[in-house]
Amino acid sequence: MSTAYKTVTDIAGPLLFVEEVEGVTYDELCEVELQSGEKRLGKVLEARSGLAIVQLFESTQGITTEGTKVRFLGRTFELGVSEDMLGRIFSGSGRPIDGGPDIVPEKKLDINGAPINPYSREFPEDFIQTGISTIDVLNTLVRGQKLPIFSGAGLPHSQLAAQIARQARVLHKEEVETEGASGSDAKAEGKFAVVFGAMGVTFEEAQFFQQEFEKTGALSRAVLFLNTADNPVVERIATPRLALTAAEYLAYEKDYHVTVILTDMTNYCEALREVSAARKEVPGRRGYPGYLYTDLATVYERAGRIKGKKGSITQIPILTMPEDDVTHPIPDLTGYITEGQIRLDRGLHQKGVYPPVIPMGSLSRLKGKAQGEGVTRSDHSGVDAQLTAAYARGVEVRELAVILGESSLSETDKAYLKFADRFEKEFIAQGEQENRSIFQSLSIGWDLFMELPKAELKRVKAAHIEKYLKKRS
Repeated sequence: MSTAYKTVTDIAGPLLFVEEVEGVTYDELCEVELQSGEKRLGKVLEARSGLAIVQLFESTQGITTEGTKVRFLGRTFELGVSEDMLGRIFSGSGRPIDGGPDIVPEKKLDINGAPINPYSREFPEDFIQTGISTIDVLNTLVRGQKLPIFSGAGLPHSQLAAQIARQARVLHKEEVETEGASGSDAKAEGKFAVVFGAMGVTFEEAQFFQQEFEKTGALSRAVLFLNTADNPVVERIATPRLALTAAEYLAYEKDYHVTVILTDMTNYCEALREVSAARKEVPGRRGYPGYLYTDLATVYERAGRIKGKKGSITQIPILTMPEDDVTHPIPDLTGYITEGQIRLDRGLHQKGVYPPVIPMGSLSRLKGKAQGEGVTRSDHSGVDAQLTAAYARGVEVRELAVILGESSLSETDKAYLKFADRFEKEFIAQGEQENRSIFQSLSIGWDLFMELPKAELKRVKAAHIEKYLKKRS
């Protein structure tokens, strides 16, 4: 039986300060017993000579310095994992909340994971189809990549996250060869799973995610971890690690291609700031802890592929930029760690365009590995470059027309203006339940090129113009 310490000297926010302790280690789990006999779980956040700072996974309400006992359990926070987790919904602390039985684990894994040796990593490759044109064509998602979505308050990132979770899959080789099968009809290459972690979301958002997965049948291949805003703030810090632990088990031990969606990383960082303030640490930029970059890296760098393993982890973190400020510490540091970003635009959203993904400001740095013959289609990279350039020119012309009037524009400028309008309405805009294959998205792109003079198509090869444009004209 472990020693029960009755030496709690202070309580600050979610933290307990326990003195006169011996043999306590960092990250060790502990059990806090109240005077009433109620027990709560916590972990050691800091351990030094004679003092342990304990972070509770539940509220500190009702805890007093007198009569409270703390037992250190000699182990870290572990998640019991099994393939039976697929189709289940858990709380942010890993307890089932869907009314089903507890999981009988095949093994228990430390939620902090183990660092991947850089030598053991395989370079991310292979196209992941999300069914969303602006992502598949312009910001192609690569298996093993970490590609965040930068959003803002009031923008439909929750709907976009649910749509990606429902539709994302790895294309079958036969589809690439025949350019066939729509996103909803085709079979995926290998086993595919989604792990969804929600942090600090509202009760309505949690219900929305749960219902979206259930009504579309996507829950059967998904694992959900839901931490709502009324749950303890410390649970929010554990939620993404629980999700990634489940993903690592499915990917590296059960050979699944796993897409991990984490929303909202801003709430996660706010939880870090709250705990840091309770510890009286010296604040960094805008009050966030100085180790924010390191902490985010421990989450983001758990994506990837490992040599000799069939499975992979692709990560899509979602964050809301405070005041739409891309220089805010959270998006700023996230951009340094991840391989690009997908940005949602408030202007497009106000026009009623869904999903409001803006090509300018969005970038997938690894997309070149998942575009081209044998992966998608030989014209993919050219269509990507031409669409982005033409839309950027169209936006410039639109701004010029406001100042000078449309009558002052040249015929070429008018063509770009018409292209930009159609691009927003036909290419960017699509329904929440609309699942386009990459080949359907590329075809829409070629249809839009009909608006432009042939001489302006400088970023697509002549052979591709001959093959795809003439077929439409």
